Amino acid sequence: MRALRHAWPGADLIWIAGRGRSAYAGALAPLMPGLLDRVIEECGVGSGLRAALGAGRLDALIDTQSHVGTTLALRLLRPRRFVSAAADYWLSGVRPPRGYRKPRRLIRRLLDLAAFAAGRPAVPDGRLALPAEAVAQAAALLPAGPSYIAQAVGAGGRHKAWPAGHHIALAEALAAQGRVPVLLLGPAEQDLVAPLMAALPTARFPLQDAGGTADVALTIALGARCAAAVAADSGAGHMLAASGVPLVSLFGPTDPAKFAPWAERATILRAQDFGGTETAAIPVAAALEAVAAAAAAGSAPPPV
Repeated sequence: MRALRHAWPGADLIWIAGRGRSAYAGALAPLMPGLLDRVIEECGVGSGLRAALGAGRLDALIDTQSHVGTTLALRLLRPRRFVSAAADYWLSGVRPPRGYRKPRRLIRRLLDLAAFAAGRPAVPDGRLALPAEAVAQAAALLPAGPSYIAQAVGAGGRHKAWPAGHHIALAEALAAQGRVPVLLLGPAEQDLVAPLMAALPTARFPLQDAGGTADVALTIALGARCAAAVAADSGAGHMLAASGVPLVSLFGPTDPAKFAPWAERATILRAQDFGGTETAAIPVAAALEAVAAAAAAGSAPPPV
């Protein structure tokens, strides 16, 4: 979204979810002011979409899906510029340069679509503009002074998560160094809250202090107040990456070449480099070393 707004600063930017709902109208909506003007949901890709868009011809239409039938239906809208990676750009009105190879990284593919549509490099510049209330709440939950290290405990699939025992050992080692572990647990990790609180009495649990919310803007604002962060391949990892905090990203059964967060400063630790395939194979000592290096090379102290 930042790359699209950079390319078209004065345009009416519309996100279309023809056959479903969009996070841009839900959990991510508080982050969209100034970036996205409208979200259209569950309108189909034919007459319903045409009616939802209203009169006039689209200047540019970027097709982010890969189903050829849907792409053909979208072409019937006759935008002035149409970009689609479906069928290796065969149906696209704008083609990649000769020799182009589709990147493995999903976010890079989307940025390439934006670049082809704009006719110039995609620039996802600047940090997200967070709601003032989320920034203020994060400051109250993590007051200035301590060196906080965020630990995102869960993952959308538990098979991708680093074990809770590893997080406990890492938090204890960080506390012994004088740092304050900040454990981030969402609704799917509620069964871990009590045992982690019992094991780590000096750690902070800001999302629980905020009522157990899984608010995206608050999570990003909390990350911005930390010296470094560690997360598995998870939504929380992407939120922390968006905060600009130096991130240690842990990967096991999934491929970082495809799923790594778009982070300003990231260190990738792969289970395969430690002789395993599950995220649990990443040793606590390796994560501790990477977190310490990330924090040492990090940015200025968090805002007051």
